[in-house]
Amino acid sequence: MDTVPIPAARRAPARNLHRFANPGQFLRLSGAVLPWLIALAVGLTLVGLGAGLFLAPADWQQGDAVRIMYVHVPSAWLASGGYMTLAACSVLSLVWRHPLADLAAVEIGPVGAGFTALCLATGSIWGKPMWGAWWVWDARLTSVLVLFFLYLGHIALVRAFDEPERGYRAGAILALIGVVNLPIIKFSVDWWNTLHQPASIGLTGSPSMHISMLWPLGVSSLGYTCIFAAIVLARLRAAVMERRIRALLSARAEAHR
Repeated sequence: MDTVPIPAARRAPARNLHRFANPGQFLRLSGAVLPWLIALAVGLTLVGLGAGLFLAPADWQQGDAVRIMYVHVPSAWLASGGYMTLAACSVLSLVWRHPLADLAAVEIGPVGAGFTALCLATGSIWGKPMWGAWWVWDARLTSVLVLFFLYLGHIALVRAFDEPERGYRAGAILALIGVVNLPIIKFSVDWWNTLHQPASIGLTGSPSMHISMLWPLGVSSLGYTCIFAAIVLARLRAAVMERRIRALLSARAEAHR
């Protein structure tokens, strides 16, 4: 039977996606990027938090309690952004079988769960003086709690099978199903009557936050994003090296049989 050649235009995306799948090339590239990423993470976070805690003004309603925003809001953004990245890795795994996508998804899960836990904890601390309670079944709080459980479910599922490939596939499917929760988190304050205030920063219109509070929040968010990326990259490097060591030990054991 004659085979139909795949057009070059369709082969190009897959070829580009697999370009950095070689473990040696990935380790070399990530090794060069990681120190700069850590430096950016430390510098931006220190500047953002320092300005937010000591230079930015207190809120006219919430007073100094609003300063927890410089930890809570970036954590909330990264909780959702990390899950979106997890879902993107799942697409790369299921559709293009990218060799590093499964490993990346495995390493993103615990980091995303950590930032989601930080978001929930700081939200509770912020909510106590504002709402008079550590926890309320607010639509935003509940949907973020669901996100935390989705992270935990993914972490457990990818490790629940004796065959790692089955765990990767099951985790990828769960990650894609869980994406439906992200719009609920984002728009819950608009769809339902919640205790959370509407978003202060949107794609349309000017921010409702003063620039003296906005720029420390932006710098903190960039710093936290670099922290997230640096942790995931370091974990992924360790996972790749662990896999290479196991392959070498397995090959050596087979050679001595």
